[in-house]
Amino acid sequence: MAIRAADTRRGKTLYLDCQAGIAGDMLVAALLDLGGKPALERLTQMLEKLSLEGFSVSVTRVKKAGIDCCDFDVKLDAAHENHDHDMAYLHGLGDTSHDHDHHHAHRGLAQVEQVIDAASLSDRARGLARDAFRILARAEAKAHGLPIDQVHFHEVGAVDSIVDVLAAAFLIDDLDIERAIVPALTDGHGTIRCQHGVIPVPVPATLNICIAHGLPLSSSSVEGELVTPTGAALVAALEPEFSLPERYTIRAVGLGAGKRSYERPSILRAMLIEELDARVGAAAREPRPSLSAETQAPNCIVKLECDIDDCSPEVLAYAAERLREAGAREVHWLPIFCKKGRPAYQLQVIVEPSDVLRMEEIILSETTTIGIRRQQMERTCLPRAIESVETPWGDVLVKTVRLPDGTRRTTPEYEACAAIARDKGVALQTVMDTVREAVCGR
Repeated sequence: MAIRAADTRRGKTLYLDCQAGIAGDMLVAALLDLGGKPALERLTQMLEKLSLEGFSVSVTRVKKAGIDCCDFDVKLDAAHENHDHDMAYLHGLGDTSHDHDHHHAHRGLAQVEQVIDAASLSDRARGLARDAFRILARAEAKAHGLPIDQVHFHEVGAVDSIVDVLAAAFLIDDLDIERAIVPALTDGHGTIRCQHGVIPVPVPATLNICIAHGLPLSSSSVEGELVTPTGAALVAALEPEFSLPERYTIRAVGLGAGKRSYERPSILRAMLIEELDARVGAAAREPRPSLSAETQAPNCIVKLECDIDDCSPEVLAYAAERLREAGAREVHWLPIFCKKGRPAYQLQVIVEPSDVLRMEEIILSETTTIGIRRQQMERTCLPRAIESVETPWGDVLVKTVRLPDGTRRTTPEYEACAAIARDKGVALQTVMDTVREAVCGR
């Protein structure tokens, strides 16, 4: 189940930094850290209505390598305890008398889905939870050589796994996350004990999930399991992208603590990010000028230039659009005459020095030119600031510059005024005149 529609990105983008692995409880804790107390209250109400017994939930703050993290702990009674956090047990050491099957609730996929269907979830969250368990069940069935409807074992049947998946699905929906980015899952090495004995890391179910869904997997020097099958299944159900945008801002960070104690602190970082380039296309919907572009104008820029006489107007327009979306400060087309009197266009792109290679790549791939001239230029810029003034339509953004004699000149921001004109059915010139009057009246 895709968590985002293909034609919209109005929801939030989640970036999961899995350098220390991922488990179901770690993901829930990180999402709770993002959502805060309101999200916890809503989640608690949902969990209290579950048709499950033998568990309680504790949400606390813990320190991992001195870093404050959220901890989501599903506490099980003696009949449901699975010893996942007992390090001696996990490494195949010490007393193994608690291996016996009667300590585990054996539910098949059908029984788990009954619990999901009865939960107080939105259709979106319910679909995500069902997808995660089906992914997990298929991986475990393949690992054990069984049909999926005959899978009755700890990883699908344990109460804490069900609670983790339901809580994660609920919070993904509650936080309005529509896009997920997970560059890689980092696992450990060596062996670990499970209900069926000592097995290698990454465990078979995790490997099967990565194979089936193309999830990038990397290994680390940690001896032990960092990526659990439940964690991998939740990532796969999110249908994530694997590459971060070239430029983005971080809106919020949530830190989720793991229960296992390895030499690498068990912390999952969940970040809500906003792709900078995507904001250019959304300017009409939400006027929001970039401070770095508008108030911190660089004194040194680079001009990229090339002559094109064999490209259609549609392709030229598309190339200019790509360049603007990628962060070019200015994009110009000039009509010129080339050799033998052929009419043509000269493309001029003004960029910051750090963006030269990226902009040249766009020009070479989106136009027919075979070469680009570039020239570094110094420039003089007036100090400027983005401010807002009150109008009958609410606060509107304006740009103010300070002249050499100390006086100020204020200009309405076009995109902000155009958005009001479209939304209110008012002439653009009327909006801009009203904004100018508001500036004079301050």
